[in-house]
Amino acid sequence: MAMPQKFDTSTSALVLIDLQTGITSFDVAPHTSADVIARAAQLADAFRQADRPVVLVHVTPSADGRDGLAPDADAPMISRDRPADWADFVPELKVADSDIVITKRQWGAFYGTELDLQLRRRGIKTIVLGGIATNIGCESTARDAYERGYNQLFVEDAMASFSAADHQFAFRQIFPRIGRVVAAQDVLAAVA
Repeated sequence: MAMPQKFDTSTSALVLIDLQTGITSFDVAPHTSADVIARAAQLADAFRQADRPVVLVHVTPSADGRDGLAPDADAPMISRDRPADWADFVPELKVADSDIVITKRQWGAFYGTELDLQLRRRGIKTIVLGGIATNIGCESTARDAYERGYNQLFVEDAMASFSAADHQFAFRQIFPRIGRVVAAQDVLAAVA
């Protein structure tokens, strides 16, 4: 993993996916939720200090729940009661007034949200991506970003999934085809 030489922080935004109470409570791998949160918080602090956009994305159904996805599937997502704080961002992120908050109703953060609009109005060309789960919310968002022409940096140690194999598949087979794989420390050094 190495930072691309063309990484321009002036046209970059940090996008963090689903670092919310209801999702970070799951067991994940190969990095723990606590490690992903700690690295994401460091990245968010660095981007804020550099006056670069921080986008915090969370997922939740509407109050009546009628906008939830429920197509026929061989292994559908398990529906369960969500606690009142399900969609609350973890406190370690220290949500700032300057942060862009996006609420999504499905895996990816682009469809049905104003994410693309908010990024383009700020002249963003590169997305630095982290969050949980690597192969669900992060990968869905990454594929959509690729189709919209964004450059992407995938912060391997600021993501995790429900199995190490799922995480590794995305980082070996998907992300290298649509962006660059990096480590949090390299992004932090570039933004500083």
